Amino acid sequence: MSVTADDHVVVVGAGLAGWRFCEELRRRGYAGELTLVGEEPHEPYDRPPLSKQVAEGKWGLERTNLVTDERRRATPLTWRLSERAVELKAEVPLVRLDSGEMLFATRVVIATGVRARTLPWASAETITLRRREDAERLNRALSVMDAGDQVVVVGAGFIGAEVATALVRRGVPVTVLESSDLPLRGVLGEEVARAVLAKAAEAGVSVRTNVTILDIQSEGGYSHVHLADGTQLRARVVLAGVGAEPALEWIAGSGLALSQGILVNEHFEARARVGALGDIARFPWRGEPTRLEHWQVAHDSAMTLAAWWASGEALAPLVPYFWSDQYGHKIQVLGRPRASATVHVVRGELGEGRFVALYEESDEVTAIVTLDHPRALMLSRDLLVQPTSLDEALSRAPWEG
Repeated sequence: MSVTADDHVVVVGAGLAGWRFCEELRRRGYAGELTLVGEEPHEPYDRPPLSKQVAEGKWGLERTNLVTDERRRATPLTWRLSERAVELKAEVPLVRLDSGEMLFATRVVIATGVRARTLPWASAETITLRRREDAERLNRALSVMDAGDQVVVVGAGFIGAEVATALVRRGVPVTVLESSDLPLRGVLGEEVARAVLAKAAEAGVSVRTNVTILDIQSEGGYSHVHLADGTQLRARVVLAGVGAEPALEWIAGSGLALSQGILVNEHFEARARVGALGDIARFPWRGEPTRLEHWQVAHDSAMTLAAWWASGEALAPLVPYFWSDQYGHKIQVLGRPRASATVHVVRGELGEGRFVALYEESDEVTAIVTLDHPRALMLSRDLLVQPTSLDEALSRAPWEG
């Protein structure tokens, strides 16, 4: 049943997914009450630039804002910023805020995303680059760096590699510490992950693998990172890029199906009158629940639920997509690559600067990964809209267009 002017839709989470949902619901004609709850004091802003353009010093934080005067006028709503949701009763539904106030709704959308994992060692100079305040802290720290100072990045995954790349471009010495022997193997598979890591040195980024950190101690405005091999690194800033986890505690007793996220259907509904979007949602893709912490999923899930609630329109199934700018190159991914898949390089070579790779499992193309081939990736998107065999993909070869 579609929303009407008598509804009250409460959206919890004022990031990209929550804001895009509000915009799209209004654009599709919803005239009822709409409330947006956000834990941070800021209006919605874009997070990916924090580890890219902002870290590089190209952008000020104001350029990450998603809300303009025009878009605010087009999306009238009740703003509840600097307020945190602490409980959801999905059967009512209602949302309880940390002030004790109850927000009674006819529909609730959960878009609270994930929180960055922290390091187990205490250090005043450690930053997890997730929010605007984190970016402000990083900029302040960089502004007082002396000659010979460096930044230590813990974790060579997507965020760690992006920040390291941005800082080196900014002229800041960086050392990246990675506990595994090959970062991103679990996401991209060994062959492609090895090809990506090989680009680090070319970009001037020092990545140390198989590293065990014993302790991080703070003294005199510096962190001293103690490694198991006896090495000690002195850093003005330690930046933690060790992943994130869904923020689920506040909905633990809600009655929703939780499993490393919120289980939703193809419309991003967790149950009747309750939706979940973006990083926190586990949506069905290729027959299994999938949760992805990527900008495009946040955007597309918001569009999907808004269309369904506004008019009952079912949008085309979401095709997972993300990108990462690291080591001077753009990695783009469609679908869901797995380390267990067989990788077929269909354009270029892994050791060269550009390539297109198909990931195949059980004779079906499950993902496409490109390095510096954006047009080839977009031309190949149809291979993942419907199940496509490897032979059919090779015969069509859309990446050559």
